Amino acid sequence: MNSLCLNGKILPVNKPVLMADNRGYRYGDGLFETMKLIRGEIILGNYHFERLFNGLELLKFSIPSLFKPQRLRQDISALCKKNKCEELARIRLSVSRGNGGLYDGDQKLQWLIECWPVDETVNRINTNGLVIDIFPDAQKSCDGFSNLKSANYLPYAMAALFAKKNKLNDCLLCNVKGHIADATIANIFLVKNKLIITPALAEGCVNGVMRRFLTEKLPASGFDMREGIVTKNDMDTFDEIFLTNAMYGIRWVKRFRDKTYSNTRTLEIFREIIAPLYS
Repeated sequence: MNSLCLNGKILPVNKPVLMADNRGYRYGDGLFETMKLIRGEIILGNYHFERLFNGLELLKFSIPSLFKPQRLRQDISALCKKNKCEELARIRLSVSRGNGGLYDGDQKLQWLIECWPVDETVNRINTNGLVIDIFPDAQKSCDGFSNLKSANYLPYAMAALFAKKNKLNDCLLCNVKGHIADATIANIFLVKNKLIITPALAEGCVNGVMRRFLTEKLPASGFDMREGIVTKNDMDTFDEIFLTNAMYGIRWVKRFRDKTYSNTRTLEIFREIIAPLYS
């Protein structure tokens, strides 16, 4: 990546762009979106921008008139062209409230776009199943902010460090009730025959774009799609588990502790629902 885009202006990556009192840096006062771009198109772009602007409204951001999805699409397109990754790229759009302290400052929304070329393997389902466990040292709240893609990412960052230290591919986080919420960079789905369950938004999970897409599409493919409570005991009674996010689509899980899973239904879902997004 040679360039980035700050507030609509393309700048070299080696140029300082954020002030020390940026509220996103100081307090995690911001949101972000991680998006996949294929042949110049943002996959599920409307879902991404709807989630972003709903989050900004919830957090009471003052949104300038020029900050609109159409403008952001143009900025993303221009940056990807500049960085020569229009064919397949990972995009990160970060939004912060501005500069200053908790009770003062300019409150002027800032946005930063970054993009990187990625390997085509992100468009395929993983060959080797993931090995996962539960991160024991944090609990997610179940309040009005829990579903956001917040810049305050500490529980997930610590869970990722735990996963790396323990040679895991990912870690699950539980909520304050002890139920499973989501994973460090993904939502979780459990499969048994044609029954699929994922933690409800009330359980504190991030409102994932791919999660939303699948909960809408799976019933039409003959699955009994449910959103509800997922417990540690459920991890032992279901036949398959997969994780979802915007970048990788679906990744199947091979093992959770002493439990081993198959992937027959997961592969079916990838072929019938996810793969067409990338063609």
